[in-house]
Amino acid sequence: MTFDEAMAYALTLPGTERSTSYGKPCVKANGNGVLFVGHEPHEAFALRLEPSTKQMLLAAHPESFFETPHYAGYPIVLVRYASPDADLIRELIAGAVEAARASPPPRPRKRQRA
Repeated sequence: MTFDEAMAYALTLPGTERSTSYGKPCVKANGNGVLFVGHEPHEAFALRLEPSTKQMLLAAHPESFFETPHYAGYPIVLVRYASPDADLIRELIAGAVEAARASPPPRPRKRQRA
């Protein structure tokens, strides 16, 4: 599943919106980022998940999910475009959207002084 396919699916779910994160496209729900281009745009996209879910996926499905040092310690897993299980990925995207919708929106950022 490509990033564009994942994004198209995510945007069919209630409460989602196309947005940006660090100048790149992403999907947010309730103002919280869910699906990102990530730092490995030729290999994978990034998906926000609960840390326990992330660890389970890394152990059980290394053909589909991985982590780089950049994401270590963060609730984000990298999803390989070549993953053989698109249904699992759609299920995880839907769960991530539900979790983001149930979370409070992020606080507004303070303006930087010039």
